[in-house]
Amino acid sequence: MSVSVRFMPDDVTIEAEVGEPLLTVAERAGIDIPTGCLMGSCHACEVDIEEIGELCSCISSVPPGYAQLTINLFSDPTW
Repeated sequence: MSVSVRFMPDDVTIEAEVGEPLLTVAERAGIDIPTGCLMGSCHACEVDIEEIGELCSCISSVPPGYAQLTINLFSDPTW
């Protein structure tokens, strides 16, 4: 099942498949999400999915049950 994923504040929308890693979806969309540990511990890759809440994109994938998702990116200049 295809899900429409919108990255904000860049306002870039791309189609993704359920189960596809969020970092892979972002990369295909030309969106850079900073990463650190790649294990969800450092929270450098934390994003806010409007429909779900905050999570670490390095350990998360496109969830089932949604036709569209809006992902708000955080900006932390220390990373």
